[in-house]
Amino acid sequence: MLASHWIQRPGPDGTSVGQPATEQGPARPAPPDRVEGSVLRFGPGVTAAARQRTRLTLPAVPPPPAPRGRRLRRHALPALVLVCVLAFLAWQRLGPPLRVNTVTVTARPTALGCDGTADLVGLVTTNGRPGTLSYRWIRSDGTASGVLKEELVRGQRQARLHLRWTFEGPGHRTARAELRILSGTVRTATTGFAYDCP
Repeated sequence: MLASHWIQRPGPDGTSVGQPATEQGPARPAPPDRVEGSVLRFGPGVTAAARQRTRLTLPAVPPPPAPRGRRLRRHALPALVLVCVLAFLAWQRLGPPLRVNTVTVTARPTALGCDGTADLVGLVTTNGRPGTLSYRWIRSDGTASGVLKEELVRGQRQARLHLRWTFEGPGHRTARAELRILSGTVRTATTGFAYDCP
């Protein structure tokens, strides 16, 4: 579409003279905003002062702290292992003392011939704690041993204590022997056997 308008210009006497403008051709299209994938922007854009102001106003963001639960879990296992080791060592050193549970005595053999020897075996069961077991043998002929000692190591729950009793010459006798445990609470056990020599 063609359009015309008046262009005002000064005349020779200073008055404005109007004359029709020349005919204009069709308007040229504006240059595209995008050329080969790049965007063309018009105007002053962001000034250096604005960039500096934006850079200065941005707060420094500290790195996020590690979650508290993760820190606790990381230290919980070594602490638990250390506590278990200390508790085990304390139990080993400061646990209950040596304690006798049961005492029994048997004679082998139960019938003894001429010039024979009887083996009397005392079986003592304990709580497995280390320590010294004190005991004494008392025989029916009126004799007794001195105080004897048996060392028990940690975890040893049984001790076998032996007494050998020998007979000589002819005779008939029923012999008895008593095992008396002196460590802790006194406990006793007795057994017998027969000696027969015509």
